[in-house]
Amino acid sequence: VQLQASGGGLVQAGGSLRLSCAASGRTDSNYAMAWFRRAPGKEREFVAAIRRDGGSTAYADSVKERFTISRENPKNTAYLQMTSLKAEDSAVYYCAAADLWVLAATAPRYWGQGTLVTVSS
Repeated sequence: VQLQASGGGLVQAGGSLRLSCAASGRTDSNYAMAWFRRAPGKEREFVAAIRRDGGSTAYADSVKERFTISRENPKNTAYLQMTSLKAEDSAVYYCAAADLWVLAATAPRYWGQGTLVTVSS
């Protein structure tokens, strides 16, 4: 499975962005999808995950009520809608795919290349 993340950019604090993650290759299994991020000088951290059927989602406490993860299985694409962005949301955002829902937030197997989000204060 290959993952291509896009949609990053520069936005002012309080603004919004939508990231997309397009999957290609062996997508027939429909994986749980997740977003992670890594800020400069920090460890990579979990942001959000969605089950393969979209029936369950999970979020890091720091983004709850501000970010929404979704997916369109016919398009093999997952999204991360980010609102009320803060300077501390600035990071490279990575999409990932996991074989099992329980692994989505901790040990996804496949990773995209990342897209940079910069929030100016």
